[in-house]
Amino acid sequence: MIDEILKYNKDFVASKEYEKFVTSKFPDKRIAIVTCMDTRLVQLLPAALGLRNGDVKIIKNAGGTITNPFDSTMRSLLVAVYELGVNEIMVIGHTGCGVQGMNAAEMLHLMRERGISEEHITLMRHCGIDLDSWLHGFEDSTDAVLETVDLISNHPLMAADVRVAGYIMDSTTGELTTL
Repeated sequence: MIDEILKYNKDFVASKEYEKFVTSKFPDKRIAIVTCMDTRLVQLLPAALGLRNGDVKIIKNAGGTITNPFDSTMRSLLVAVYELGVNEIMVIGHTGCGVQGMNAAEMLHLMRERGISEEHITLMRHCGIDLDSWLHGFEDSTDAVLETVDLISNHPLMAADVRVAGYIMDSTTGELTTL
């Protein structure tokens, strides 16, 4: 599959298809969006919000949440605010999220099935990584979004004048519900 993608990319560049996407690194709408990496949202989310290339910064991860105040998502938001002019942040969860109800024990089981040794799992634990907490999902998407909004809003390095709001998107229709 990667070879097919690389072939497509060569053709894309050769035919100058990229020209319609040219923009700057600064988001025109001065908004950053934290959302889930779910495949249903790849085109649905920008389409449902009327967004085009260059409008916003979109940060995606499993669940669209921040689990640690010093993780890469929070770092990206700080860069967006202080380096790229973002003044509003939307946290958008969605219906039917795969991280909702995710079980750490099951994930570790799947890792073992794929060849991750008990030695490596034990090493992570000895390095201070709480795998049960790190690999655990959330029980309720709304609560997870609200916790993330709270974390961003009250982060000691986040500017007080940045608006932060949470939403749930319907994974089928794209309808947003404000939290």
